[in-house]
Amino acid sequence: MKRQVYNPYLPLNVCIPDGEPHVFGDRVYVYGSHDQEGGHDFCVLDYEVWSAPVDDLTNWSCPGVAYRAKQDPDWNEQRGYAMYAPDCVRGNDGKYYLYYALAGGGMFTGNLHAAVSDRPDGPFAYHGCVRNPDGTPLTTFITFDPAVINDDGVIRLYYGWSLAVPPERVPAGGVSMNMLKPVMMQLFEKSAEEIDGTPEGIMGANTVELENDMLTVKRRPVRIAPGQFDAGGTSFAGHAFFEGSSIRKIGDTYYFIYSSEHQHELCYATSRCPDRDFVFGGVLVSNGDIGMQGRKKEDRLMMTGNNHGSIARINGQWYVFYHRQTHLNTFSRQGCAEKITILPDGSIPQVEMTSCGLNGGPLLAEGVYPASICCNLTNGHMPHADQQDYREPMPHITHEGQAHFISGIADGTCVRYKYFALEEDTTLTITLRGQAHGELHVLLDEKQQGAVGIDPDTAWHSVSIPLNARGTCALSLQYQGEGSLDIQEMSFSHS
Repeated sequence: MKRQVYNPYLPLNVCIPDGEPHVFGDRVYVYGSHDQEGGHDFCVLDYEVWSAPVDDLTNWSCPGVAYRAKQDPDWNEQRGYAMYAPDCVRGNDGKYYLYYALAGGGMFTGNLHAAVSDRPDGPFAYHGCVRNPDGTPLTTFITFDPAVINDDGVIRLYYGWSLAVPPERVPAGGVSMNMLKPVMMQLFEKSAEEIDGTPEGIMGANTVELENDMLTVKRRPVRIAPGQFDAGGTSFAGHAFFEGSSIRKIGDTYYFIYSSEHQHELCYATSRCPDRDFVFGGVLVSNGDIGMQGRKKEDRLMMTGNNHGSIARINGQWYVFYHRQTHLNTFSRQGCAEKITILPDGSIPQVEMTSCGLNGGPLLAEGVYPASICCNLTNGHMPHADQQDYREPMPHITHEGQAHFISGIADGTCVRYKYFALEEDTTLTITLRGQAHGELHVLLDEKQQGAVGIDPDTAWHSVSIPLNARGTCALSLQYQGEGSLDIQEMSFSHS
């Protein structure tokens, strides 16, 4: 069988969220945070850089740890720092500079730092702290989630953060800075005087140029996109900046990609200038397909959570990289990608989540696939994940040892895969287990193919059903019955 690539595009035990894709030479490199599979907090204390040839996106590899928190002189074990979302740029000297926010202890209190390497995938060595012209660390606004671009020799740094409050939690009278100030002081160790003395407000997205040393800012940073509480009357209202700054230049237009106040979506804004006049453009992707065909958040097609990523042109095709949640929380995030189209007017329509992602087309209905490559997983009332572990039963992607599977599939759960190419009569075999009694219905493009009976059996075993459709189809598995079951894998065979 031809080698396939699917979502998530990295090995199932590898959790690299916040993906920043960059093409350097003949390879695409993804820079991101590093979650622990089955973990209970964001971001372990190192970075890995995964890459693939631009002409073979099935072949991802990683040479090992690229950089560790302990290499940074500001790190200390008592503080318990995490390594948040990084970005990388090739400097004018030909070296590669990795920018990151070192934070922890439940606080977003670190400064922005840089590490340097002769190779895009490291290993990196500590380079320094981003600083003001007088040598003091840059602390203007909120120094979080750096992004960087080499703009024809000009190095531009983007960063920022903003509190995001769900509309249902906003008081009837709105939110004032006096209400937010204690939170800001706690989260960011900002003084009341510093907050009051920042006329733009400390929350929002910002940019600044760097000197040739790749550390010193040339002047005071400027605001380019507002946070939720400053977006009224602007094009960003309803999709204000939350976090996850990313920057791309396409032709003569700058695309600022970011995670919005809704957190599950990646949005973009455009400008002909790198440091002003950005206008909201739209949503690129939602990790619950919210917004697709008018879908509301209560009808999300997976558990949603924070999202962060960017876009890249790889071998002539544009993609958006993003992440999804697994393991009943938002601490084991897996990287995914989808094809996007930049229209002649520069706009980018929102794309749906798929299982095929980087594959270049639908997955072949041949061979064996992990069940956890589903792109939709819903019981009809999936939550948005906050920073907690969910205890109530719901379908979710998880693992035990080396086994990866979908668990918690109960009555009314739909597991969907987009898309498979069926070219002949095929038998679908599903490996499952559980204390379940009912029927598993199989559909192709919402058309019933049949159902298999499910009886309680805690050992992994297989059930099969014939598929008689042709063409490119969405495959759905819908369970009706009592109890719950796990699904580990699917295989396609031909008579």
